[in-house]
Amino acid sequence: MKHPKLILRILHINWVLVTHGLDDLILKTHLFRPLRFLAIFSPNFWRKNNFEQRGVRIRRTLEDLGPIYVKFGQALSTRKDILPDDIADELVMLQDKVPPFSDQQAREVIEQQLGMSIDQAFAEFSPSPLASASVAQVHAAVLHSGEQVVVKVLRPDVEKWIHSDIGLLYELAYFAEKFWEDAKRLHAKEIVAEFEKTLLDELDLVREAGNATKLRRNFENSDAIYIPEIHWEFTRKKVLVMERIYGIPVGNIKELRAVNADFKLLAERGVEIFFTQVFRDNFFHADMHPGNIFVDPPGKYIAVDFGIVGTLSESDQRYLAENFLAFFNHDYRRVAEMHLASGWVPPETRVEEFESAIRSVCEPIFDKPLKDISFGLLLLRLFQTARRFDMEVQPQLVLLQKTLLNIEGLGRQLYPELDLWQTAKPFLESWFKERLSPKAKIKQAMQKFPEIAEQFPEIPSLLFQVLDDAAHTSQRAKIHNQQLERMRVQMQNNHKSTIYALIASATIISAAIFFQ
Repeated sequence: MKHPKLILRILHINWVLVTHGLDDLILKTHLFRPLRFLAIFSPNFWRKNNFEQRGVRIRRTLEDLGPIYVKFGQALSTRKDILPDDIADELVMLQDKVPPFSDQQAREVIEQQLGMSIDQAFAEFSPSPLASASVAQVHAAVLHSGEQVVVKVLRPDVEKWIHSDIGLLYELAYFAEKFWEDAKRLHAKEIVAEFEKTLLDELDLVREAGNATKLRRNFENSDAIYIPEIHWEFTRKKVLVMERIYGIPVGNIKELRAVNADFKLLAERGVEIFFTQVFRDNFFHADMHPGNIFVDPPGKYIAVDFGIVGTLSESDQRYLAENFLAFFNHDYRRVAEMHLASGWVPPETRVEEFESAIRSVCEPIFDKPLKDISFGLLLLRLFQTARRFDMEVQPQLVLLQKTLLNIEGLGRQLYPELDLWQTAKPFLESWFKERLSPKAKIKQAMQKFPEIAEQFPEIPSLLFQVLDDAAHTSQRAKIHNQQLERMRVQMQNNHKSTIYALIASATIISAAIFFQ
């Protein structure tokens, strides 16, 4: 992004803040602090009493700034434990109540993508959206076969806004790494790159349909979660048609209580679903805010919106599992050793010091239910520990960390008495037993057998080539040694000739001086 565009975008952001009466946020920043006296010249200074509540102003500001800021608000909305109630309640609306775009625009996108009219595609189509979020909105419809479906349509020009704001984030990350030492350790630019990839993937609804199909296959016949079916014949890059589901939004606690939902079971299953996706399937739903999760009472989840999913490399998956299990067993020495082995902390780090630091942060939160844990304080202390030991942020794990925070926030909302550690520990122990059992080893060997078998016919020729290369190498080494010996003799002869020449020259010069 060119700097003039960056400046214009920053000015636009500040203008939106001023428009919604949040100019006090601007003047409280370090850059503008010396100019706070200018507040009296702001129109908002004289009409602050006429503004709406701060939560409403913040929500509308995020909506006006675009998709990236809405997603930021969605992430915050899942953490009611760290936000004032008035702000948290307003940000919840960003999950599925963002101002919609017009029915006419939605119809144009659908018809252009499907290559047919709305009437040809659907027996019924509702002009009013069921839900509207930062990237897309959803309409109810009925297929000519009689099946009830939902039609997801991308927002017009959403790509333009996302590219603009991603460019701004890259510029800010560049300046942060240039002028703030911690930004390099936090890998600011790599985190923005991961965020960009995630957002751009979300703009391809064919990819989202593929994600949904894979998750549906992974949890087929599950009692814990249901994934709706995709109608591929009506799915394109900007349009997705999916089975319509009926459930209670997971954030609607009053309605869930009214139907006797099992909150303890829901909270425990939420944790189990997360660990199953990460460690069994290595494919996890990474946008599990309450707007995307519904409940089929008493204790079954229904998930929607599969635009953001995550995977891990095999090594990251194994390191994470071992770290989690060591953490649950209070084995902080093992946690420290795993961080060193994975390269997440510098190799010169002293294991004993790192172990002690981890213990001081983690021990106070064990054996406590979610309601008694201050995650804000925990994250602050973990950040301080990371700084002390130059621990670098792993950009590929940021999506997983975000998802874990969403799950923890969901658990806190449903069942604050949940013991997060005791719920997750049996799953990880079982996972390790399965991975390390003889049966698992045989299965891994069988999976690799076709790849090895493919090489069998080539083994004789490969063996001959190795032996031939070895013989030629030996012959080449012998010739090379002979050449080196000849060079040594030649250099020795040259050395003698040089000495004789010097003696002869010295004799001639001495004789000339004598006769003169």
